[in-house]
Amino acid sequence: MTTRTAAITGSASGIGAAVRTRLEADGWRVIGVDLAVSARSSGTPVEVEADLSHPEGRAAAVASVLTAGDGRLDALVPCAGVGPQVPDRRLLPAVNYFGAVAVLDGLFDALAAGESPAAVAICSNSISMTPMPDLTLVQLMVEGNEAAALAACVELDGPTVYAMTKVALGRAARRRAQPWGDAGVRLNLVAPGPVTTPLLQGTRDDPVIGPFVDLLPIPLGRVAEPVEIAGPIAFLLGPEASDIHGSLLFIDGGSDALFRPDHV
Repeated sequence: MTTRTAAITGSASGIGAAVRTRLEADGWRVIGVDLAVSARSSGTPVEVEADLSHPEGRAAAVASVLTAGDGRLDALVPCAGVGPQVPDRRLLPAVNYFGAVAVLDGLFDALAAGESPAAVAICSNSISMTPMPDLTLVQLMVEGNEAAALAACVELDGPTVYAMTKVALGRAARRRAQPWGDAGVRLNLVAPGPVTTPLLQGTRDDPVIGPFVDLLPIPLGRVAEPVEIAGPIAFLLGPEASDIHGSLLFIDGGSDALFRPDHV
């Protein structure tokens, strides 16, 4: 069998790094994408240095991955993201939503040319427990109106904007179920709860948000490790998940079930 190729954004740390380690252990070739500063700080080399917070960086990332993969991919995991504590809240939709969708759509044809291709996007269990009385920002993101979305998020708090980027990403992915399925490309999402990553630590260190981070009830009684998210992602990319498409898997120690026991 030929070596399968996967591209992972945000590959230098956190969940992205754990997914890379897992896939490489399984024999995959990985094309890692991340900021140059992230690669330097983590000591983890990346194949493609790119900034997904703006259109030019996204286009450059897609072009570089296509070159590295000779126009063909078997798997894609857009993991790059920023947390709710970032001072410039415009980065949240720019990276978490528009960066992820640009990579998914930009590499779709390469996936369609791959072997049993699949992609897994990173959602969040915050989608089920963050109050969102006004979904205007979600709608702007799903409609692709980046300028308006960036303007709209300035008046909202970081945790709300973060959760909304994940709601929008979930909707965007599920709305692609038919066209991606027609091309034989599976697309699923995972929704982690708190995971021991630099993103979580940055949130804990925030003087406003930090005190609330560890108040979230988790039935299993602990925060997850990145490897515990990487395993299900590897499963969703593999042959055992060949009929799973358009699904959202919560990996949060039971918190979603605790908050929404009747949501079935």
